[in-house]
Order: sequence, then structure tokens, then C-alpha cells
Amino acid sequence: MDQTTLTVRELIDADGERTVTTALESLEGVAAVRADHERNVVRVEHDASTVDTASVAKMIEDAGYSVDE
Repeated sequence: MDQTTLTVRELIDADGERTVTTALESLEGVAAVRADHERNVVRVEHDASTVDTASVAKMIEDAGYSVDE
């Protein structure tokens, strides 16, 4: 498993954590998601053969948040 860590702007509360976590868990190949609104960070454990950093970032953006890369 690979791990991707991204800084996510506008992640300000537990509702945002749930939104991002739910979106990312829907990606095939994602094993675990840890969103932390206090640090504006999302960590994703995933199978690198099916999920890459770009697809993680796009899913977060599709959920309504901005990603700093």
C-alpha cells in the first residue's frame, strides 16, 4: 500500500472530514482515509496500481475542496 498526504483548503470541520472521507472511500483501491480538519490534511492509503495522487486530488476537488500540492 502507498500513502498519499495532501493539504486541503476549506477543510474546517467534522462535516468536511466526513464529506472528503466518504468521497475517497468510494474510489476502488483506497484502503483507508484519515482527514484532519485541524491540520487541513488528508492521508490516504491506497493501492498504487489503481489509485494515484491525481485521482485522489480530483476526488477531493469534486467534493468541493481545494488541494494544495
